Amino acid sequence: MSSSSGATPVTTDEPSRPPAPEPLEIVRLFVNTLDIESGVDELADAASVHAWFLAHDLLDEGTRIKPADQRRVIELREALRALLLANNAQPLDVGAVDVLNAVGERSPLEVHFDPTGSIGVTGRDGGIDGALGQLMAVVVQAVADGTWTRLKACRDDACHWAFYDRSRNRSAQWCVMAVCGNRNKARSYRERKRR
Repeated sequence: MSSSSGATPVTTDEPSRPPAPEPLEIVRLFVNTLDIESGVDELADAASVHAWFLAHDLLDEGTRIKPADQRRVIELREALRALLLANNAQPLDVGAVDVLNAVGERSPLEVHFDPTGSIGVTGRDGGIDGALGQLMAVVVQAVADGTWTRLKACRDDACHWAFYDRSRNRSAQWCVMAVCGNRNKARSYRERKRR
């Protein structure tokens, strides 16, 4: 998980949790700003949101983040986590779709072509809406290039850490089998023994 405290984002991923391909890695990092097991939230207040988005080149230095903006950022993070759980064969939280649609309405995306004919999508507005639009643009591009379904949230209810499934058959369920997978296998074993 993330090992940070305070407003300055510091992420340390163990070797067993390789990054997602660029630019999808930013979405994985964004979802992982909340470490559910430890309760550490890198986006706990408006200043933390500003620092994280600034450190990841999603926001300009002079952009002011209000408490309402921070709440919208958290809503988007948890809506994306819900989509990643759905990528891991869990039921989709319908409320997450509403949040994503609301962000999409406030953060219009802009399509552009480069000289080679490749299509890119970016957030069009500045400020926090533009920053959230940039994250949504990465999701759109990942859906288009086929990498989106490999970005998942761990099935362990105590974890839900975002990870990129590099397995050949796209069947990984846990962010780290040795931790979350074994914990769930042990829990299932205990439940079977009680019957």
